[in-house]
Amino acid sequence: MQISFTYDRKQVIQALRYHFFTRPEIRMLVILVNVFTIAAAVLLYFKKVNPLSFVFFSTIWMILMLVIWRLLPNSVYKKSQTFRDDFLMQFQEDEVILETERGRQVWPWSRFSKFVETPYFFHLYFDSRSFFLIPKDAFSTITDQQEIREMIRSKLKH
Repeated sequence: MQISFTYDRKQVIQALRYHFFTRPEIRMLVILVNVFTIAAAVLLYFKKVNPLSFVFFSTIWMILMLVIWRLLPNSVYKKSQTFRDDFLMQFQEDEVILETERGRQVWPWSRFSKFVETPYFFHLYFDSRSFFLIPKDAFSTITDQQEIREMIRSKLKH
């Protein structure tokens, strides 16, 4: 099967947010800051701490969310030329072929470590930090999407 696509900025930003929030270190940081912020609120309610503690942890929480939700995805998007290219992608039995005006890349299926599906994309991971986004709207029908989904699942079973 062959598809052609370009990326939609809003959809890519959402996919990058998803990726960052699934990273264990970011998830743990968010959980810890949330726990400390809730604890500060409870202790403030029972007058065990002064309001400055609650303000401090709330400010840290807001800054963390701003960085993860806005700044990090936007900076990755802006730095990457990839998201501005036009793509032609072929899914074959033994490999995935990606072509742009800048060149051609061939990946055997064994090069991918895992597959994640989000509302707008199929994420094909090379390792825990690098992945390739395949837009679902590049497929002409839901049947084509389902066919590729099943192909990816079958190829990535190790």
